[in-house]
Amino acid sequence: MKTIEKIGILLLFMAVTVCADAQARDIRKGNRDYRKGNYSEAEGEYKESLNKKYNDKAQFNLGNTYYQQKNYEEAANSYGSVTDRNVSKDVEAKAYYNFGNSMMEQQKYQEAFDAYKKSLKLNPADEDARYNLEYARQKLILQQQQQQQQQQDQQNQDKKDDKQEQNQDQQQQQQQQQEQNQDEQQQQQQQQQQEQQMSKEDAERMLQALENQEKQTMDKMNEAKAAQMQKRKIQKDW
Repeated sequence: MKTIEKIGILLLFMAVTVCADAQARDIRKGNRDYRKGNYSEAEGEYKESLNKKYNDKAQFNLGNTYYQQKNYEEAANSYGSVTDRNVSKDVEAKAYYNFGNSMMEQQKYQEAFDAYKKSLKLNPADEDARYNLEYARQKLILQQQQQQQQQQDQQNQDKKDDKQEQNQDQQQQQQQQQEQNQDEQQQQQQQQQQEQQMSKEDAERMLQALENQEKQTMDKMNEAKAAQMQKRKIQKDW
């Protein structure tokens, strides 16, 4: 981008006259400080002049001091104040040009592009404005491409995060299912063990019952035999 070559164009080199008022003296002091590179002092002089009475040139030059001090936001505000007033086309074109430069320094390329276009419309012969207009257009295109790429990267990252989250959910569900299956298997094993234990106990009880029944049967048979033997003995004794 071309530097502000018009910064100094509107600096006022007023001849000292006997009837010069206080405002004119402030502006002259500001001009001297500006030429020496004492931008902070020049800023104070221009502000002092504006406190007395508004002056388009003092406002314009105040914007120049802000710009030189890299206070681009305040510089843009000063130039904007000039363009909002009824000034000559030449002054308005230069104010829009410097406003565009202030926007470029803040990477506000759309605002810069619009400002250069307005400046060029007021002064079609300004090649600097034409150059910076194209420069701002290229920077604007690049910025938009970067923003689109950032948006695409963010969307891809969001999709990746969603997929990872889904995989984590699936893994968690699978783990839960495995734990549930393990619990069911343990329950089945415990139930089978209990059934086996009960079957063993039932078999022992049945065996015990059979043994008891067999014993009772044998006891009855023995009792019957004993009775018969006794009866026979009785009969024989006769």
